[in-house]
Amino acid sequence: MTTSTGSAPVTRTSALRRAFEFPNPVNEYAARSTAGVVVVLSLVTLVLGLTAGGGWLLWFIALGFWLRVAGGPRYSPVGRLAVHVIAPRFGRARLVAGPPKRFAQAIGAVLSTAAAILWAVGLAPVAWVLLGLLIVAASLEAFAGFCLGCWIFGKLQLIGIIPESVCEACNNIALRRS
Repeated sequence: MTTSTGSAPVTRTSALRRAFEFPNPVNEYAARSTAGVVVVLSLVTLVLGLTAGGGWLLWFIALGFWLRVAGGPRYSPVGRLAVHVIAPRFGRARLVAGPPKRFAQAIGAVLSTAAAILWAVGLAPVAWVLLGLLIVAASLEAFAGFCLGCWIFGKLQLIGIIPESVCEACNNIALRRS
């Protein structure tokens, strides 16, 4: 089934694909701002989890990561805050490749979901260790500009697990400069 949106027909498949597109390129300042908010939320979750039973916040963190994996900042309140409020304060956007950032968000989604599940089944100490790993990775991104997930993405591309076609800008220095 197709619908018309002006000049060209749009299929349901292409509309669905657009709904789950991840931005490419990505504003590095927005990615770093998102990571900074994740650090703050994770630290609050850790403190509350160790003192007042705030482990349920792990589900909120995991949901945020899954929303960002699904469509970048479009569906994520933290992502929208970073893109529309925080990142513009850093000035002109600094664009970087989107696929490694999505990969990094997916790692965060898996870690935070695993932490939430472990907390829910009574293995809170292991959940806090996973949350600690997430805090370290997000802190590296937010404060040092080093995206651990992007680094892993690059290594996986080098050994051929992730095809070069997934991120041509990652492999072509000329594309990164333009």
